[in-house]
Amino acid sequence: MSGDGGAGGADWTGRLAALRREMTARGLDGFVVPMADRYQNEYVPAAAQRIAWLTGFTGSAGMVVVLRETAAAFTDGRYTLQIAEQVDGDLYERLHIGDTPPPDWIAENLPKGGKLGFDSWLFTQDGVARFRKGAEAAGGELIAVTDNPLDAVWQDQPDQPMALVVPHDIAFAGESSTDKRGRLAAALRKAKRDATVITAPDSIAWLLNIRGGDVPHSPLPLSLAILYGDGQVDLFLDTEKRGRGLTKHLGNEVSLQAPEAFAPALDALKDKVVQADPGLTAAWVFERLTAAGAEIAGATDPCQLPKAIKNEVELQGARAAHTRDGAALVRFQHWLSVFAPQGELDELAVEAQLEEFRHDGEHFRDLSFPTITGSGPNGAIVHYRVTADSNRKLGTGEFYLVDSGGQYLDGTTDVTRTIAIGAVSDEMRDRFTRVLKGHIAIATTRFPTGTTGAQLDVLARHALWQAGLDFDHGTGHGVGSYLNVHEGPHSISKRQQTQDLRPGMVVSNEPGYYKTGAYGIRIENLLAVRQAEVPGGERDMLEFETLTLSPIDRNAIMPELLSEAETTWLNTYHQRVYDALSPNVDDPTREWLDEATRPIG
Repeated sequence: MSGDGGAGGADWTGRLAALRREMTARGLDGFVVPMADRYQNEYVPAAAQRIAWLTGFTGSAGMVVVLRETAAAFTDGRYTLQIAEQVDGDLYERLHIGDTPPPDWIAENLPKGGKLGFDSWLFTQDGVARFRKGAEAAGGELIAVTDNPLDAVWQDQPDQPMALVVPHDIAFAGESSTDKRGRLAAALRKAKRDATVITAPDSIAWLLNIRGGDVPHSPLPLSLAILYGDGQVDLFLDTEKRGRGLTKHLGNEVSLQAPEAFAPALDALKDKVVQADPGLTAAWVFERLTAAGAEIAGATDPCQLPKAIKNEVELQGARAAHTRDGAALVRFQHWLSVFAPQGELDELAVEAQLEEFRHDGEHFRDLSFPTITGSGPNGAIVHYRVTADSNRKLGTGEFYLVDSGGQYLDGTTDVTRTIAIGAVSDEMRDRFTRVLKGHIAIATTRFPTGTTGAQLDVLARHALWQAGLDFDHGTGHGVGSYLNVHEGPHSISKRQQTQDLRPGMVVSNEPGYYKTGAYGIRIENLLAVRQAEVPGGERDMLEFETLTLSPIDRNAIMPELLSEAETTWLNTYHQRVYDALSPNVDDPTREWLDEATRPIG
């Protein structure tokens, strides 16, 4: 990859040089560019796609550090192949963020006495502390800039999004904003705190029962808010974004203000005890509150946990959304079974067809993330995003991996299926079956109240580990209710965590295996945590309810590798899929579904 090549013929060398000139003009020896916007979203609007503009990397997780003589681009295990393809190795060291954390790289590479700049709107308070430690270890200094030097050289930077913000009906939300605000305000008063600053758009959306459209595939209203101890809220939202009926929906306890009023509102909290989340909230907010003379109480965003624990209306909505989504998936799987063996389908065509099937569903609003549609070796790229250049046909004897989801008014879906196109090798079937065994182990486990996802993660990997195999991503992430497809604070992964799994939480179950240059496998369903009734049990136990409804490819399984209990789970699941979806599809699809869900063993 040449220094001036890459996607769209962009001049990556020139862009890097322009940023370095701007850094030098400001007296900086380096600058940190995160994959972030001021709201710390996972998926950011076009105006905040700074890493993509600078390097060409389009993944959803990454960091770039530019020094005067060197630069590095970091990402995680999902994107190691993608960053190698998209980022010029002559311009940037390409590093795994887990093996070489950016602060450690800075400690090794920032010149002694060097000034490392950062935009304090784009880093959380916790994040700044880590980078300051790295800069100081190098004998340098971390400097907050008043305006972003990359933005100064990004000549055609898109405008900030201005999608309308609209009410989210209580028929889908299940609880009024008044009740939510009352609960949280009571907790603030009990903790002797006057207010809490909320900057996460999904928290604001949940708290006020509103939705927006500023971020691709997530119905987020990019905005800022302050919740006070009396339950009142100041919502800082551009006038252009205030949709019809919003003011009436919010009521007179929510004050709509311009974004420019946010800083003065923080200043007005002088001598007040103000709660803010150092792991979610921009460092800029902490700087402003400190300057104003407020007493800051660092604590978790109070919306995060109650938002993750879905009420019964939201859970019923999730079940309904997954039934409609499952019907779309089965129509797609039937269509694929007819046309894929002919050898003429490519990844882009298949992606478009799946989206078309989803569009027919009631309450459908958008995809929940860009579809991952990878055939053969492209399936081994964990978060592969097909382009015109990478697009390839689905080949016979290959695996086709499709990871996709929908945003419905009553729920968010996320499902991955790996499908054998024709007959595949014994090795591929072995690996597929080991991934399936891990999937079943998570789906069927019972665990005591208080258990974290980290304590369950090994179950998904056990069958792979016995063959000397593993996967580099987490086993599961939380999922929102017509909100973010990736939602905290819970997950299932090797990463140590303090948040236990609780009834009402929705989490994905997606073990995988990836053979670079050959194929990828992932099987993903969404699960809801619920109470478990265990006769004779001595402790309160929890278990999972599988929400996703879609056949798992029987042609890719080695039945002899499954235990009797695992075979029973698969056959029971497939019967449930057939019973739920067969009334909602046409006759040819129903015939295919009948065959696809027949018992094995």
